[in-house]
Amino acid sequence: MLKPVVCYLFTCFDQKSSFYEFLSNYKKFKAGTEHTLVICFKLLNEDQISILKKNLINISYEEFIDPESTNDFDFGSYKRVAEKYSQNYILFLNSHSYPISDNWLSLLSKFIGEKTLIGTSASCESILTSTILKKKYKFLSFFLRKFRYKKKFNNFPNPHLRTSSFFIKGYDYIDFISNKKIRTKEDAWDIESGKFGLTNYFKNKGFNIFVINSLGQKFSEIDWKYSKTYNYLDQEYSIISDKHTRKYLSLDNDEKKIYEKNTWG
Repeated sequence: MLKPVVCYLFTCFDQKSSFYEFLSNYKKFKAGTEHTLVICFKLLNEDQISILKKNLINISYEEFIDPESTNDFDFGSYKRVAEKYSQNYILFLNSHSYPISDNWLSLLSKFIGEKTLIGTSASCESILTSTILKKKYKFLSFFLRKFRYKKKFNNFPNPHLRTSSFFIKGYDYIDFISNKKIRTKEDAWDIESGKFGLTNYFKNKGFNIFVINSLGQKFSEIDWKYSKTYNYLDQEYSIISDKHTRKYLSLDNDEKKIYEKNTWG
């Protein structure tokens, strides 16, 4: 089997501090298995990339400069990386994600196999019933938005893997994303949690879909909450940290209960 690929994406929209935090945690926490680290630079000029690369001197990695000149969000960049590494399993990490557990990659790699999609966290939240839809729009705007969302998203509960980090075979991701149009943030939401988004697409194809936690435990959809990786208790068994898991940890207990209810019911 080919070595897995870890693809970390950094874009022109991100703060340099996110890049530095990823590198710090990547060096601090051992992956536990051989892999190829791919740093994907998106919509950055040569000078910006050069500054960032000064921090990569002692790190073994492969550079991928995304050739796309328009913003098709993380998922578009992942497609082009997957085309290069189509035979590898790829752990995609967005700009705000980094490991927080030793053996983070070996824990995930233990469960890879044909027709398998792996996440490090999941949610049952629905865009349709979230606060995004409950904002005070004018009546017509609200009606049109609700009508559009009903076509794209399921009501709560809407179980899906969170795409801040997920692990998949390159050609499987290409199969999913090949005909997707990614022009707006709403398109990106649709890809993550829509009726025909990542999780539902592979569920309909009979894939095994798991969340893995830092204890090396495997959780199917019915038990995703109890992996303790997202918006539940103190998320003490997370493998990968991202901006939303960190936001939850910053809340007081009452606020955490609200987030937990919105996520899991």
